Amino acid sequence: MQPLKGLTVVALEHAIAAPFATRQLADLGARVIKIERPGVGDFARGYDQRVRGLASHFVWTNRSKESLTLDVKHPEAAALLQRLIVEKADVVVQNLAPGAAERLGVSYEALKGRRPDLVVCGISGYGDDPAAPGPYRDKKAYDLLIQSESGFVSITGTPDEPSKAGLSIADIAAGMYAYSNILAALMQRKIDGQGRRIDISMLEAMSEWMGYPLYYAFDGAPPPPRAGAAHATIYPYGPFPTGDGKTVMLGLQNEREWQQFCDKVLLQPALAHDERFVGNARRSSQRDALRALIVEAFSTLTAEQVSTRLEAAQIASAEVRDMAGLWAHPQLASRNRWREVDTSAGP
Repeated sequence: MQPLKGLTVVALEHAIAAPFATRQLADLGARVIKIERPGVGDFARGYDQRVRGLASHFVWTNRSKESLTLDVKHPEAAALLQRLIVEKADVVVQNLAPGAAERLGVSYEALKGRRPDLVVCGISGYGDDPAAPGPYRDKKAYDLLIQSESGFVSITGTPDEPSKAGLSIADIAAGMYAYSNILAALMQRKIDGQGRRIDISMLEAMSEWMGYPLYYAFDGAPPPPRAGAAHATIYPYGPFPTGDGKTVMLGLQNEREWQQFCDKVLLQPALAHDERFVGNARRSSQRDALRALIVEAFSTLTAEQVSTRLEAAQIASAEVRDMAGLWAHPQLASRNRWREVDTSAGP
């Protein structure tokens, strides 16, 4: 299905947030023309050489696109870029430095006179709306820095040490909001024929994703504690070791599941009525004592035996997979989720 077939996107993009957004558009059939610097191109091309000589980040976010090398600071190139946009584009996406789109003449304000139906999306760290610039508008912003500014790092990790996410979640958040807003703008354009200016901020995207901990800490209340791979406020919900040295991830959401867990997994039905553990709030406050009981019960079982009991009790569980395990995941294979694509380094 290619619902965006026939639409053209011109992308002045680098690294992750904007390329991730435009790759979604390309996956839906849009023609994405990626503008790259002479010589080096998108600097994400140089992050590593893990994919047959290509960079893992670049391969992930740039499939199905076309590249055009253009020195946008050259006067003739700037004129060519504007001509390409005015004559061909339905959407422009950029994550240049704040103010750069205006200087290049490719901002919404600069283009709307010639193309009032053009959708122009800018992605930046802190927002690039001239009407509401804010004190952080010109501050450099990378994924880890926005993870920090948004409070994400403060609630992630162990009690002893905060941690970042293992992937670029601030970039992904901004990219997905850019993608969904572009689709909404294209739908609106079908109604009124008008383009739109879209201003996406990585900080605001992450602040939206931080909604649960923000409200948990509402009105000066303490934030969720850092709990490693376990859930900060629901218990038992997280990783537990088994007798064969493996780890099982499990999660309970309600009292019915707690009773089933005690009865059919721990084989200790009386534990469901232990006053220390009645209700999630008590279980969470007594997690050290409860963890010790669970670890002891699992110590004589293999991970497979624990998983069998959990399945029988209809308790949610998962295997803690590494990257090789994800490549080999039987569910992804059975749903035919892997596709071979051509690259400059071969398929």
